[in-house]
Amino acid sequence: MKVISDLNQAPLVDRSLAAVWHPCTQMKQHESFPLVAITKGKGAWLYDEKGNALLDAISSWWTNLFGHSNPRINQAITAQLEKIEHVMLAGFTHPPVVELSEKLAALTDHHLGHVFYASDGASAVEIALKMSHHYWQLHDKPQKKKFVCLENGYHGETLGALAVTDVAIFREAYGSLLQDVFTITSPDARKAKLGESAEDVAKHAANQLEELFAKEHHNIAAFIVEPLVQCAGQMAMFSAEYLRLVRNLCDRYEVHLIADEIAVGCGRSGKFFACEHAGIWPDFLTLSKGISGGYLPLSLCLATDNVYQAFYGDQTSQGFLHSHSYTGNPLACAAALACLEIFATDKVLEKNIERSKDLAKAFAWAKSDSRIEYWRQQGMILAFDVKNNSLKDPKAFARTMFANSLDKGVLIRPIGNTIYVMPPYILTPEESIQLGAAVQSALEKTLA
Repeated sequence: MKVISDLNQAPLVDRSLAAVWHPCTQMKQHESFPLVAITKGKGAWLYDEKGNALLDAISSWWTNLFGHSNPRINQAITAQLEKIEHVMLAGFTHPPVVELSEKLAALTDHHLGHVFYASDGASAVEIALKMSHHYWQLHDKPQKKKFVCLENGYHGETLGALAVTDVAIFREAYGSLLQDVFTITSPDARKAKLGESAEDVAKHAANQLEELFAKEHHNIAAFIVEPLVQCAGQMAMFSAEYLRLVRNLCDRYEVHLIADEIAVGCGRSGKFFACEHAGIWPDFLTLSKGISGGYLPLSLCLATDNVYQAFYGDQTSQGFLHSHSYTGNPLACAAALACLEIFATDKVLEKNIERSKDLAKAFAWAKSDSRIEYWRQQGMILAFDVKNNSLKDPKAFARTMFANSLDKGVLIRPIGNTIYVMPPYILTPEESIQLGAAVQSALEKTLA
């Protein structure tokens, strides 16, 4: 690593290496694999310190829905900044958090009418887990304190969320700190055997869950699932039938259903909430990432009236004992309200039907490439896998593909041998074509 005598005069990359400890990163690798220094963003594009443009095909870790430096979201935050930037939500309230809560409840047709706020996705998952645990205590069932999750599921990296996350590298590092949970088979449609459908796989997985519930439901508080797409689990997609079956099982065995829609919510799946594809509602639903349009940290947990009423009483100990300093931050809520306004006035969900078709057309080449398998799409998420026998060095593939894509002017971030795109909802047909062609060119260079 280069020794830096004057940080203020050094390039941004060198200064970052000297001061910033980056997330989920082996910092030593950046001595030979430079960081990308971004200085500006506009629309679907990011610009580095040399002025090179990158098409943000993963919405900056799945957060940016309506483009960088969106004038309507900018205006909403600026207007709120002139009123109040922050006030604690314990004992106080403010218009943006009330309006946002009412609008979110209305979007669920008031099946989930109560909103508890945090800052990041993992914290929202912590809230759902703690609420479920506390709920059963209040109902004199303290033994119901275990959780069930899916293999390859991801729900965050705080200790509670990490306990229900099935990613090997995390569990190897921090497993000794975590609560024991039940991990069951995923309904991943890629598991379908010859002659089987995605629905068949969903039924097999639901049968395993039923076997577990039959034996252990007296000890189980909740089952957590990412509806339709296990995003960090290599974009594993599954049938909505699984959600219908799971909802029925949770009702029958008195187990809460937690829908983690942090990545798949806010229109990413094709509907505002992914659970809507199955025609069901969970007991808890978590949102983050896209809810503020990628602008400010904001997360939340929506809960049913049945859950809310369990905590409603005269004793403080009966209340939900959880807080964050920036809970319901007015600026973040203003950004979220601006996003909901864009959804409503611009008919985003309807237009995304065409945008998803544009994506499919732009990546049609991958369907006929013999080196590729499991081409799949759910709304504005498109993914496919590169066959292992096509990879000279499977462990190096993701990083090499990432680097080659940057050279082609697009930002993608493969997960293992899975290539995926989750672009902002503003992509033009021409940008979709440009994205598909750039990824194809980068893949050819990587496999060569």
